[in-house]
Amino acid sequence: MGKSGVIDPGGRGPAGQAGWAGLFWVAFRQSRNGMALLDDQRRYVEVNEAYLQLVAHPRDALIGRPAWESVVHGPVMNGAQWRAALLRSHFTGVAELRSADGSAVSIEVAGHPEVVTGRRLILIVVLNVGHRAHAGAISGEVPPGGSLSAREGEVVGLLALGLSGPEIAAELSVSPHTVRAHVTNAMKKVGARTRAQLVAISLANGGAGPTGRK
Repeated sequence: MGKSGVIDPGGRGPAGQAGWAGLFWVAFRQSRNGMALLDDQRRYVEVNEAYLQLVAHPRDALIGRPAWESVVHGPVMNGAQWRAALLRSHFTGVAELRSADGSAVSIEVAGHPEVVTGRRLILIVVLNVGHRAHAGAISGEVPPGGSLSAREGEVVGLLALGLSGPEIAAELSVSPHTVRAHVTNAMKKVGARTRAQLVAISLANGGAGPTGRK
């Protein structure tokens, strides 16, 4: 087990874990989207390889450290704002992420509490790297409109793994337009404003169906 007590230092889920928890760790580990798990104090509990590539730090340099240390100018939210964000169940925002070499990249993030790991953690998903917007813009939850269909779950699962729209279309033998339609419908159903938020909500709630892609 790693320092977090959740998964081992190699980023693998607990041995033999089955069901949705196992699928969660497949998506978390293999995704090309940067992902991190934070505790209530905003400390890193676990990060995936894509996130490590963004910040250019080794995993051991992050685990247990406050996530805001990776953000240009410090925390995007103060303590009260963070607690309020957690009460909204899920949230989105943008921030400037600082790399180990001193460079910075603007990112879109979505956060959502999850309990798949056996403890309450906050799943952070990073999409749209390089997206330029006012850092610190935070929006709260939107009432969900229903559960995902099987195909919508497949699409969101592949999106969680970091596949692009054309790659998902090729994987499922459908048109890119169909993929966009499924993503749009899924966003409406779970109350997501962005694709990052869709992935975060779906992974945390078990609404997506990531595959066992290698």
